[in-house]
Amino acid sequence: MKRKGLLTALFIFGFLFLSFFLFMMLVIGAVNQDLPVSGDGIGVVEIIGPITDSKDAVVQIRKFQRSDQIKGILLRIDTPGGAVAPSQEIYHAVLKARKDKMVVVSMGSLAASGGYYIACAADRIYANAGSVTGSIGVITQLTNFKELADMAKVKMVTIKSGKYKDVGNPFKEFNKDDQQFFEQMVLNIYEQFVEDIASARKMKVDDVRALADGRVFTGKQALELGLVDEIGTLYDSADFLHKKAGLEGELNLIYPPQKQNNLLKQFMEGAVSGIASGISAGLQDISAPRFEYRYNGP
Repeated sequence: MKRKGLLTALFIFGFLFLSFFLFMMLVIGAVNQDLPVSGDGIGVVEIIGPITDSKDAVVQIRKFQRSDQIKGILLRIDTPGGAVAPSQEIYHAVLKARKDKMVVVSMGSLAASGGYYIACAADRIYANAGSVTGSIGVITQLTNFKELADMAKVKMVTIKSGKYKDVGNPFKEFNKDDQQFFEQMVLNIYEQFVEDIASARKMKVDDVRALADGRVFTGKQALELGLVDEIGTLYDSADFLHKKAGLEGELNLIYPPQKQNNLLKQFMEGAVSGIASGISAGLQDISAPRFEYRYNGP
């Protein structure tokens, strides 16, 4: 009887726990689920923090590009820059989106290096007077432990198929050939950066190169140099795009669903599934005979 009473109590507790989680899922779902937006509006894609991957931004841009409800795309950029290839991928996604819809950039505190690379692909760039932008250039940094390894009497043995296969190895001497190799690579990427800016901003390559020495500029300075188009806030850029897209009435900014909340939702769904399985096992346990087995190893 004691055992049956304990199982009944566990069943009641599990039922209440399940009810609580279902309630929380309904609350989160009502706030965060990807429901159809009421009316037409402006799609907002945020590029925040160091650029290490392009997947989320490119997917969001492409979704907004294909959506009939989205009449224009607003990029909110607040980043110091980051990896080259992801910046290039987002840059090209913006260029493709411009074929169907107007794309406007709003710079936050910082839109430098890769952040400016992405911004220059848009139809129009807004910056705050105090936004920091520019930093047009490429950098790579290497650490060398050769002398430290020699002091510790540590020797690195390398077997390679070609002269440059271990270029940048921190445990070998960084020689002139290594220096030349990295300089050529950095300069090649730098030229890509300069040419893409010149093409997107309709500027002369030499004019861009004159500014592309790694310097940063305030939004006000960037306007004078032709790197941005307007001084204005996020809502100034949104209002401009709203009018250009032919929208009427209140400004309707449409953001993608937050990834963090989707992960929380998945976690809760998993928890509910686990609780349901536990209750089912408990119900079977009440009526079924019980047995145990032990694995003691070989």
